[in-house]
Amino acid sequence: MEVLLKFFGGTANSVTCKCMVLFVTVLILRLLLFPSFPSFDGIEWTNIVYIRNNHPPLLGSEFGIRKNKFLEVPQIVWGLNNQKIAFARACLTARMLNRTLLMPSLSASLFYKEIDLLKPISFDKVFQFDAFNTICSGFVQLGQYWDVLNVTKVLEMQKGSGRKWTLERDLSQLREHSQGSIDDHEVIRIVGKNPFLWHDHWPVKDYAKVFECLHLVDEISEEADRVVSRIREVGREARESINASESSSFRPMPYVAVHMRIEIDWMIHCKKLEQRLNTNQICSSREEIMERVRNIAGLKAPVVVYLAVADKLLNDSSILEHWGEGILPFEKKKLGVDGIYKKYPYLIQSAIDYEVCLRADIFVGNSFSTFSSLIVLERTQKMMKIGATSMCGNDARWPSYAYNIPSGEESNGPMKWNTNMSDSSLQAISYGTNHISC
Repeated sequence: MEVLLKFFGGTANSVTCKCMVLFVTVLILRLLLFPSFPSFDGIEWTNIVYIRNNHPPLLGSEFGIRKNKFLEVPQIVWGLNNQKIAFARACLTARMLNRTLLMPSLSASLFYKEIDLLKPISFDKVFQFDAFNTICSGFVQLGQYWDVLNVTKVLEMQKGSGRKWTLERDLSQLREHSQGSIDDHEVIRIVGKNPFLWHDHWPVKDYAKVFECLHLVDEISEEADRVVSRIREVGREARESINASESSSFRPMPYVAVHMRIEIDWMIHCKKLEQRLNTNQICSSREEIMERVRNIAGLKAPVVVYLAVADKLLNDSSILEHWGEGILPFEKKKLGVDGIYKKYPYLIQSAIDYEVCLRADIFVGNSFSTFSSLIVLERTQKMMKIGATSMCGNDARWPSYAYNIPSGEESNGPMKWNTNMSDSSLQAISYGTNHISC
């Protein structure tokens, strides 16, 4: 007290100085004991960031995502890449509400209808939690359930379904839950249908940013390393058998990855889709895929072609036949790496195959497949990061092709494929298209 009186140049008998000292003392104690308090102009200072409350953010605060307000979503289901889209959609929903997304459960098994049979797997068993938050810092944020102070006071938000639940109504609901007394709740829990089926309010570039933050845990990434090494090894052996000088080269052997969709259930689905959309550019037979891969411009033989196929096709030797001279097809069983995959549930197997296809020198897939579409998105993003000027030319660094769409040239090769990163929504990637950017 005496120090403060001297600072203000007063004495203990001065009423004015006593009042000033008392005010400063109360202010200091208020700051120490209550670090978060409202101030002028609707600005709230918290221990994380400051948020301007008079205008609730639509696309997340420019100052960061609140770490004391949370969004909880239901278990994420379906295939790996549908789960990745659902996860990104949940992240972007949390960003719109300016909340931290509580780390969701993914699904290790694949059941489309028997939801009660889905085996949950924690997000951090597949993707790196800390790396995600580091790379996506300021854009979206993941939190742990132990970060929640009061687990009993949770507001449930029912996501609408059916034809009456429109894009506009969904957007209106999100805006409503980002302001006023609703926003005061520490946790908003979304109940209802699978996040993959939520309405899409965000451009491709926002989804791409979330995908960029997803890094497989070391165990899964190292398994993918082993598979890629084996593919390049058989490629080197093939080159050496033709040209002994290749043995002295330490350059990684290139390989082509083909996401081969020819399963019976897929063919039934794609035929129905072709009829509904009045097109013939969705389904591709085994023979058509082989012909178009053979006719890729500039393909140098011999070349290893890795076939990313469903396990039920591994015992069908016909998928390895009649590829033509210089094309060396392999799938996980012929490579001798099927034991790596068998150690893991469906989700992890798919994650390994995804990584193998992503790293390929050339990727060929189906533009109506979510798996293929997300791989092409990441490969497009990689080329943009290195400043590639020729995204669709023959000298593209990581070219991708859609075998279900002919190039239109005499060679009857596959169409070059890049993602249109300026698209206003992810609908083309979520549900497939034959309008590809090249």
